Amino acid sequence: MTEIDDGLTRWSPGERTGRPLLVLLHGYGADENDLFGLVPYLPDGLAVASVAAPLTPPWPMPGRSWYPIDSLNTRDATGITLAAEGLLRWLDAAAADAAPVALLGFSQGGAVALQALRLAPERIDAVVVLSGYAAPGDLPHDAALQERRPPVFWGRGSRDDVIPPNLIDHTAQWLPSHAELSGRVYPGLTHSISEQELSDVDVFLSQWKDALDA
Repeated sequence: MTEIDDGLTRWSPGERTGRPLLVLLHGYGADENDLFGLVPYLPDGLAVASVAAPLTPPWPMPGRSWYPIDSLNTRDATGITLAAEGLLRWLDAAAADAAPVALLGFSQGGAVALQALRLAPERIDAVVVLSGYAAPGDLPHDAALQERRPPVFWGRGSRDDVIPPNLIDHTAQWLPSHAELSGRVYPGLTHSISEQELSDVDVFLSQWKDALDA
């Protein structure tokens, strides 16, 4: 069982107590520093933690990974589930008192974020998925998600050729029935994040935060 090294976690400056927590989950080959650069573009009043994935990709790929990539055309849901379980254990240990909690993940991190929501819908309030996808297969709490429909933002580029088309199609069918879905396909964007997408994420998280205070 591979665990997240909390010593690598980067936290935003300022008070954490009493603030909603946003956890950043980087993509394959990146690390905890990658998405931390987004903090200035996120709403004020959030505690932000950028965590390091527990695995190391095969040499010579740098950085870290949440789960092995078994094939260019498929993704093994077992590895995604194991990574999500590890994330939830980290959340219980490092941020046990944090509530509410949102997850923002890019690529692999987005898949893990959605899987964590499916494993513990009572623990995760909202999810931002950037260039990611929903893992195939059924999980025990999927029916509860259909009833609860938590807010999820899904953004991806029209020219993203990294995520297999079958997983994009699956996600496009799965998310609307399990979440209050918002998001956009960004014309010309590849497997990356654009300024327009960051602006949309800021709006989504601001609305989520405002709803908590209502």
